[in-house]
Amino acid sequence: MRAVERLVHGLEATVRLSGWIAAWTCVVLVLLVAGDVFMRYLFRVGAVWLQELQWHLISPIALFGMSYALYSGEQVRVDVLYERFPDWLRRTIEVFGGLALLAIALYAAWLTLPWIAQSWARNEGSPNPGGLPWRWALKSFIPLGFLLLALQSLAHALRHGFGLPPRGK
Repeated sequence: MRAVERLVHGLEATVRLSGWIAAWTCVVLVLLVAGDVFMRYLFRVGAVWLQELQWHLISPIALFGMSYALYSGEQVRVDVLYERFPDWLRRTIEVFGGLALLAIALYAAWLTLPWIAQSWARNEGSPNPGGLPWRWALKSFIPLGFLLLALQSLAHALRHGFGLPPRGK
């Protein structure tokens, strides 16, 4: 039981780190957008690479944020019904839901690998003049984000399956 608890804490620590990265990426994104708007409206200066960087930063925010949302208990659930279920049924739903999400996340990550490999092999960049040259790096966040979701799904299923105490208690 202690080994399972250590495994769950290790997996969740990885997800917390990804959530921290996503949160700080949001701060960087806000500063970039504000700076871009400031430069365009005050000095009439803009850059394609800066606009592309803004939408590139949305990728790690969403892909790292989805595992952190599950970690934080912010996943979508029909609470009107769920709260009325007995404890054993809620735990069962959480375990099977976590295992189903684990399978889906691993499958999604696996499906993207050939596409990512092709992007790396071509050293894919932006088709826009003055755009960012590392589109392959952006695409690499896709399987990484789904692997993080798979890790948190496993931790979620283990936490509920073994009746581990809620985080912070």
